[in-house]
Amino acid sequence: MDETILEIRNISKSFSGVPVLEDINMCIKKGEVHVIVGENGAGKSTLMKIISGVYKKDKGELFFEGAPVQINSVQKALSVGISIIHQEFNLLPHRTIGQNIFLGREPIKSHFLKTIDYEHICKRSKELLEYLGLDLDPRTLVYNLGIAQQQMVEVAKALCFESKVLIMDEPTATLTRKETAKLFEIIKKLRSEGVSIIYISHRLEEIKQIADTLTVLRDGKVVGSLSIEDASIDQIIRMMVGREIKDQYERHYHTHGEEVLRTENLGAKRFSEVNINLRRGEIVGLSGLVGAGRTEIAKTIFGEDAIEKGSVYVYGKKYNKMNTQRATRLRIGLVPEDRKEEGAIVEMSIRHNIIHAVLPRLFKSSVISKKIELSVASKYKEELNIKAPSVNKLVKLLSGGNQQKVVIAKWMCADCEILIFDEPTRGIDVGAKAEIYAIMSQLVGKGKAILMISSDLPELIGMCDRIYTLKDGKVTAEFSRTEATQEKILAACV
Repeated sequence: MDETILEIRNISKSFSGVPVLEDINMCIKKGEVHVIVGENGAGKSTLMKIISGVYKKDKGELFFEGAPVQINSVQKALSVGISIIHQEFNLLPHRTIGQNIFLGREPIKSHFLKTIDYEHICKRSKELLEYLGLDLDPRTLVYNLGIAQQQMVEVAKALCFESKVLIMDEPTATLTRKETAKLFEIIKKLRSEGVSIIYISHRLEEIKQIADTLTVLRDGKVVGSLSIEDASIDQIIRMMVGREIKDQYERHYHTHGEEVLRTENLGAKRFSEVNINLRRGEIVGLSGLVGAGRTEIAKTIFGEDAIEKGSVYVYGKKYNKMNTQRATRLRIGLVPEDRKEEGAIVEMSIRHNIIHAVLPRLFKSSVISKKIELSVASKYKEELNIKAPSVNKLVKLLSGGNQQKVVIAKWMCADCEILIFDEPTRGIDVGAKAEIYAIMSQLVGKGKAILMISSDLPELIGMCDRIYTLKDGKVTAEFSRTEATQEKILAACV
C-alpha cells in the first residue's frame, strides 16, 4: 500500500461565492480503504463529486497513477478508472441486472445490424455476480431486488468498468447487520486485489472494521489524516466537531407521569397482537430487524396505515379507527424514517415547514400573517439551533441533521404531547446526533412522551427508559433500561 494511486492537491470549490472546499490535500494509496469522515456540510460529498467528474473544481490538481489528469466529466473519471456509488443508486428499476451493468456501453453483436449482444451481457454479468458471491439471474429486473442486492449491482457495474478507485458514499445506511458484514467481505476482497476504496460513513463504530487510513474534513478543510490503528473513536469525534462530546446520549431521567398511549392487540400490515404503552416523561424504544413491523406500527398509530384489528388508546380514550388528521388533533407527531420524502417539504422554506402542521390553529380566520409566521418559525429555529441564515432558506439546501431539526420543530410548534421518532439519526453526523438526543431529552423533561424506533442498539440503550423487541410483527420481550444489553435485545429480535 505504499504506491499512491490518486493524489489531490490544493483542490478548492465555491458555490455562489461561498467556499465549500479550501486547499484540500489528500493521498489515496493503491489497495487501501481510505475513510473520509466529517459532519454534514464538511465538504465530503462535494470532494467526491469533483473526483468522480460530477463537479468541476475551481482550482487545484488531480494526479492519477503519478500523472496529472483533468476530470471534467463522469465519463472521463470512468475512463481513468474512478467509479462512485452514490447513496441514492443510479439504477433503472424496470431493466434487468445485466442491462444496468452494461448501461451506455452495450456490446454490439452485429455492427451492420447494430444489434446488442445480450448473450455476452448475460455471461459477463453472471461472472461479476458470482465474483461478488451473489446467486442472481442477470435477467432479473432490478425492481425485484432488495436494497443490499441493488448495492451489489452498483459494485458489479464498477467492476465491469475495471475501476481502480471505487468511491462508496454511506454504503451501509440502509443495510442490516448481515448485509453490512457481506459488504465488508467484498470490500476486503477488492482491497486484496489492489482496488482502492474511498469510503464515506457516519457510523464510526464500523470504520474500525475496514479502514486503513482516515481523513477528517471540517468546514471544507482537512483537519488531519491518520492510520486507523492510531485513531480512537473519541479522537475522531474531537477532530470532526472541533470539541469533545463527553456524553453522546444525553438523558436526564424523571418520574414518569400518566399513560398517554396504549395499543391493545393492535394488528395491521406486517404486525399483529401488539400491546405496548407509553407514559409522560419517558422514551420507549422499538427494536427489531428490517421487516419486523416497527415502522408499520408507527404509521398505524399515526393514522397513515389503517387499523385492521385491535385498538389504540390515547389519553385513556379508545380508538378503533385512526387517521393523520385525528392523530394531529390528538397532539401526536411522527418524525418519519425518510425525512426528505415524508417528513419535510424540501422545496419549501424552513418557515413554511415549521408552521405547516399548525396553520389552522395559528390562523383561525384563514388570513395568514407573514409577520406571525416569521416570528413563530424564528423562535423554533433558534431553540433547536437550526443552522441557516434565515427561516426563508429552502429545506433541501440544509444538511441532514438540520433537516431533521426542521421536522422536529414542526411538531414542537404543533405542541405535540406524543412524538414518534423513526430512525431519528440515520445519515446524521455525530455532532448533530448529540443535538438530536439533547432535544429528545428536553422534550421528555417537559412531560412529552416519545416512541423511538432505531436500528442502532447503542442508541436505543443510551436513550430509552424501556425497550420492546419485535420479531415477525409480534412483540417478543420488554426490557427496562437497567436490564437492556445488546446481546439480550438481539437475541429477542432473532
